[in-house]
Amino acid sequence: MTSLATPATVEALPSRARWALGSLSLAMLMPSLDTSIANAGLPTLAQALDASFQQVQWIVLAYLLAITTLIASVGRLGDLLGRRRLLLGGIALFTLASLCCGLAPNLGWLLAARALQGVGAALMLALSIALVADSVPKARTGSAMGLLGTLSALGTSVGPSLGGLLIASVGWRWIFLVNVPLGIVTLLLAWRSLAVDVRPNVATRLAFDYPGTLLLALALAAYALALTLGQDLLAPLNLGLLALAILASALLVGVQRRAAAPLFQPALLRLHGLRVRLLLNLLVSTVIMSTLVVGPFYLARGLGLEPLLVGLSLSVGPLVATLAGWPAGRLVDRLGARCMSRSGLLGMLLGLLALVLLPGSLGLAGYLTPLALVTAGYALFQAANNSLVMLDVDPQQRGLTAGLLSLSRNLGLISGTAAMGALFAWINSASAVTRTMPDAVGTAMHGTYGVAALLIALALMLALSDRLSVPGEPPCERLRPG
Repeated sequence: MTSLATPATVEALPSRARWALGSLSLAMLMPSLDTSIANAGLPTLAQALDASFQQVQWIVLAYLLAITTLIASVGRLGDLLGRRRLLLGGIALFTLASLCCGLAPNLGWLLAARALQGVGAALMLALSIALVADSVPKARTGSAMGLLGTLSALGTSVGPSLGGLLIASVGWRWIFLVNVPLGIVTLLLAWRSLAVDVRPNVATRLAFDYPGTLLLALALAAYALALTLGQDLLAPLNLGLLALAILASALLVGVQRRAAAPLFQPALLRLHGLRVRLLLNLLVSTVIMSTLVVGPFYLARGLGLEPLLVGLSLSVGPLVATLAGWPAGRLVDRLGARCMSRSGLLGMLLGLLALVLLPGSLGLAGYLTPLALVTAGYALFQAANNSLVMLDVDPQQRGLTAGLLSLSRNLGLISGTAAMGALFAWINSASAVTRTMPDAVGTAMHGTYGVAALLIALALMLALSDRLSVPGEPPCERLRPG
């Protein structure tokens, strides 16, 4: 008589591995919080620092630009200098920069400190993931990766409400100073629990793409400056900066073709399906980020909400996206990524149209209900589009493809902050001549979300026109009844 097989027992993590995973979790949570914690405070910061909307945009942009520039190459830098050593340096830099943000006497100092904070955040985000395999047993790597992903999404979701709470209770400086005690604890935990680095191979020095990194930083900074300097986007300085961004981008592509270890692989962009899906990712990320930049000003100045309520309201979108992530993945597996990608875009479009067409007299409910639909559609699109991208490339190129996917997303976040923010500021300035502040802000919100709806409509048309077959992906036609 044979006994029934019992499931294998998952061995408990050793004490050192638990502490190591705890330090990596905090190192993932802190920079994720700071991606969104400042958004709730933008109206307050504009008033406290006597700055315009376009100037306080850079509190978000400086952080995003630093992360986007470095995130693709930090892994190689870790191979060169040692992952543990570089992560400890990143945590220390992030903590020190957070202290400088909280003590900044003016906007210029705050922006410089936010850029340094972004450098530390890039090191923490990339190396936390890279160190998981070195810190926990192989059988627990998947669950550890899932924990870090959950904490990343949780940080982005909690950031606005935590920011609003801190501003309402102890002032805006504490949205940055809160990182100081957390950073010290994280640094001590990582120093005590992470394994010492193996001596790096000197030959890896050649694997870091310094020219590509510098050109990427130049292109991104010039692009963001072109959209945020002054009110006239067609001024010679703005056009010159835009031309510089285009030139730097062209040089970047040329450098990447010859680089020994490129930041991204230009040859992959020749794949039509991949190009389309990367463009969709950029458009959708642009729209989602615009809700986190335009939203605070509409909620604070259009609806007259206090900072705490602004923060709580801003958390609704990221929270819906986080909670919808798992069901969205199940729908993609069950019904097919192509159909779910289009369904997600359609949901986003309907939500944005509601934001544009519903009257402001509906108040907060009239804003948050359509926004929840937008972010639920975003979660469904992300799960489906990421699946399509990974299914459509050779397995040996999935790492490079994932890098392109992250780059397109971050470019969208920067565009949502800079381009959509510039549009909101322009409409608001034009409307303020004939309207009161709440009405002018409401008009600017409707106009900006109207353009966002057009971007999603374009994305939906591109998704509907993409009929290339993907291995393992059922076409939508098979899902129709009969």
